[in-house]
Amino acid sequence: MDNVGFRVLPAVRKVSEELIDQYRSFVTPHISDNMNRLNAVDASIRPIHQAGKLAGHAFTVKTRPGDNLMIHKAIDLAGPGDVIVVDGGGSVNNALIGEIMVRIAMKRGIEGFVIDGAVRDSTEIRDLNYPVYAKGITHRGPYKDGPGEINVPVQIGGVVVFPGDIVVGDMDGIAVVPSDQAVSLVEKIQTKRKSELETMREIENGTLDRSWVDETLRQKGCQGIEFRAN
Repeated sequence: MDNVGFRVLPAVRKVSEELIDQYRSFVTPHISDNMNRLNAVDASIRPIHQAGKLAGHAFTVKTRPGDNLMIHKAIDLAGPGDVIVVDGGGSVNNALIGEIMVRIAMKRGIEGFVIDGAVRDSTEIRDLNYPVYAKGITHRGPYKDGPGEINVPVQIGGVVVFPGDIVVGDMDGIAVVPSDQAVSLVEKIQTKRKSELETMREIENGTLDRSWVDETLRQKGCQGIEFRAN
């Protein structure tokens, strides 16, 4: 019988490394825009590191708030290409990882962490510049008792993440791409990127058409839209 709530399930990889590499080249706003802004992790989960990109397969952990026993186990199981995604219930009362765990993960080639919870040793993590996203920072350490689950669906900042989904992070935050939609989204994201590059060129050339602003205001019944500043 399954011990639901305290178990380790096999890792799941549903997309190719080549597809992960494509997503590594995308920025999170373009990804989010093409998912109707609904698979964007809440802005409360922010980068702790200085800069850089995160992309990989979701290696999920669900843990009791304030307890990191199963995160330790996940670090021992995950490897290159994996992003450890931790549902800590959003609690920031206890840090779920710190410098030591980050250094172990780095040594194992794990891509980074996304934690709906707190971390500590934030200065050291920032100096290592290893991708760590978290909801908060506290010096108060964790417990190591369990329970918890590995490689089950989790919720991170309002987004449901399934094992094997694509996790992409940059300094704007985290976007989660469902594995079964990842291929079909690529073309849309590339089109969005090309469109924005063209907009940038039009700005520089002074040819950008801004008439849509007044058109939208007019359709919505706004008064005074013909006013122009001196």
